[in-house]
Amino acid sequence: MPIMFPIVALFVTTALSAQPPNSYTCHRAGTPIQIDGNLNDPLWQRAPWTHNFIDIEGSDKPKPRFQTRVKMLWDDQYLYIAAELQDPHVWATLTAHDSVIFHDNDFEVFLDPDGDTLNYYEFEINALNTSWDLFLDKPYRFGGKADNSWNIPGLKTAIAVIGTLNNPADTDKGWTIEIAFPWKAFAEHAGTPAPPNPSDTWRINFSRVEWKHEITNGTYHVIPGTKEDNWVWSPQGTINMHIPERWGRVRFVP
Repeated sequence: MPIMFPIVALFVTTALSAQPPNSYTCHRAGTPIQIDGNLNDPLWQRAPWTHNFIDIEGSDKPKPRFQTRVKMLWDDQYLYIAAELQDPHVWATLTAHDSVIFHDNDFEVFLDPDGDTLNYYEFEINALNTSWDLFLDKPYRFGGKADNSWNIPGLKTAIAVIGTLNNPADTDKGWTIEIAFPWKAFAEHAGTPAPPNPSDTWRINFSRVEWKHEITNGTYHVIPGTKEDNWVWSPQGTINMHIPERWGRVRFVP
């Protein structure tokens, strides 16, 4: 989520330097994955889950109210990401591409291919399968500016809701996401081979934004004056996803 916290971010990055980021071993898919939002493809069954997300500030903060976890696979054309978000009330409102998606509950991906903390990518998606893709030359705290004109040609995304979307009358189990990022979309600024070579490592992180809501006249609304929850895979130490040196690492293997 593009928010700037310059003083806190610089301090916390130093304070957390002794805590290594999380890591994930990403195996080859073997065959292309059908992107339909459902995670019942046999290929996904063999891919390990990450551990459950924690608060963006770290494990000393309250445990997230709902479970979130991710799987990854790759082949010569795509980086595949599957996410499972438990939620008793799945709702979304934004339908225009490149909307500020974190104004809804969302799932976010951050990628820095060569790991130099520069020239990185952000992607956000909500339960309506509405997405926002952007490119940053450097973090906001160093004067970086988001390029919202950057798009991902060939991107494939799908959502499956385990329940009913935007229906407060029932209780849902959550929603699942499938994403296929084409390597060619990252090649221009990657600074490293895309697709990667086996044993290459990229910086990556995932975030989930979850708002507390109320129901008025059968419609979900964010409770005025409340702040969003930010749950992530590799903790940032502060409420700011734009500290790439704190992101996790994904290693690509055959």
